Amino acid sequence: MSYEDQIPYVESTIIMTTVRVVAPFVLTLGLFVMFHGAGSAGGGFQGGVVVGSVILMLAFAFGIEAVRDWINPAAVLGVIGLGVGTFVAIGLGSVALGGAFLEYGRYGSLTVVKYSIELVELGIGAIVTGVVVGLFFLIAGGYADAEEEGSA
Repeated sequence: MSYEDQIPYVESTIIMTTVRVVAPFVLTLGLFVMFHGAGSAGGGFQGGVVVGSVILMLAFAFGIEAVRDWINPAAVLGVIGLGVGTFVAIGLGSVALGGAFLEYGRYGSLTVVKYSIELVELGIGAIVTGVVVGLFFLIAGGYADAEEEGSA
């Protein structure tokens, strides 16, 4: 089945309206899971997947190309870079204080330890969100782009 033989995107008012209503709640749930991952069930990985799924829902409802045009690829890479930077900074901070990588106890105050763990969870969530969204758009680009590049 070639790219031209695929069924074109058809807008559905029901799906678009449902996604408009549901997406903010799903995004809030994902952020809640990320923020509370250190002290309860959840965490950066689970929350990142939920937040990334919001972008996928938007793509399925409004069209992959429209959402791909709306989201700057540099922003996706920036989110991943920010997550990696946060994770590494917290990890190396404890090394700078004479401990091991991510040895939170070296930060001393329980408040600082708590927020360090939360920042690591948010960093992991940002990485996972960026990877989920990036992989989705990379796979959604499919073979058509590769075939076009190969024929050019």
